Amino acid sequence: MDVNGVVAEGFEPVRAAFVRNFETLGERGAAVAVYRDGRKVVDLWGGTRDVDGSAPWERGTAQIVRSATKGVATAALLMLAERGELDLDAPVGHYWPEFKAQGKEGTLVRHVLAHRAGVPVLDRPLTPAEAADPDLGATVLAAQAPAWEPGTDHGYHAQTYSWLTGELVRRVTGRPMGDWIADEISGPLGLDLWVGLPAAQAYRVGRVGPVEAPAQDGALRARPKRAVAEAYADPGSLTRRAFAAITPLPDENDPAYRAAVLPASNGIATADGLARFYAALTGEVDGIRLFAPRTRDAARAEASAGPDRVLVVSTRFGLGYMLHGGASPLLGPGSFGHPGRGGALGFADPESGIAFGYVTNGFRKSVTADPRAQALVRAVRTALA
Repeated sequence: MDVNGVVAEGFEPVRAAFVRNFETLGERGAAVAVYRDGRKVVDLWGGTRDVDGSAPWERGTAQIVRSATKGVATAALLMLAERGELDLDAPVGHYWPEFKAQGKEGTLVRHVLAHRAGVPVLDRPLTPAEAADPDLGATVLAAQAPAWEPGTDHGYHAQTYSWLTGELVRRVTGRPMGDWIADEISGPLGLDLWVGLPAAQAYRVGRVGPVEAPAQDGALRARPKRAVAEAYADPGSLTRRAFAAITPLPDENDPAYRAAVLPASNGIATADGLARFYAALTGEVDGIRLFAPRTRDAARAEASAGPDRVLVVSTRFGLGYMLHGGASPLLGPGSFGHPGRGGALGFADPESGIAFGYVTNGFRKSVTADPRAQALVRAVRTALA
């Protein structure tokens, strides 16, 4: 297995773990990047650009990162709050009056970020084509009755986070979320990261698809807890309905889907783009910093914890970011970031100065703690020891 790229002295364990992912964990094509104190110390890639192909992964190959996109969408709202353009303690309806319907007038902007808004499901799911229409998505969500009283509990807004965050940005700035991210985040930092893939960049993006976890030395594969398995199997559960807010499941290799602006689920990035983004949340990168320290600390202050009404397991969220815990292990107690279902992961750890990005073309059944990403995180921890 040829692995390309470089690691700084001391970060050799990350390269070894990356190679083992191909040898033992069924990796097809992937990349990992790590920054420390704003300087890149790991930049590795290997395998094939397409999950079902043979062309090699190249420097600059990008992939869809699913829910890791949520970390970028969250940054947009927190940056607007830092600039005084958005009040996290204001009702969503202050900016988006139609959202007040069905008893949602008390929903605060911070409830949206902490997955406490109570609208993770849609009574009428949207088709992929409908979901790509931001006006329709916002209209349907505004009319949706909450599944619980907003602010009183938390549950992962797997798909509806797209319209919650996207519409807030549009109401406050007058710009679509994808354009705002391109102008205010990706452009200044030189990130290979898009929410709404430009046609000119389509050639860089590999095909993604499902991959099975290999058997490990004859051992039984880990199985989800019964309650989790039952929740995903029950068509009426909040779990199943939250992930099915777009039905049928989109074809993630469809150019039309990749070009849509869905800040919950269809961002496309390189590993370097994801890691560099998180590096700029926690410190300076080439003189650019996205968050002031107070915003960074607000982002990772626990806002939701305990049994998640959608994911069923216990989760921890700050303002829009998953926090280190059993459901989503990161580098340490102060880490904050976001995984993408079945693979991708981006996070920052301010205490160590680490920012991490991992992308893959092969999606496994894991939701928040992919074994390949976790092997790389453990290797970073080893390198820092």
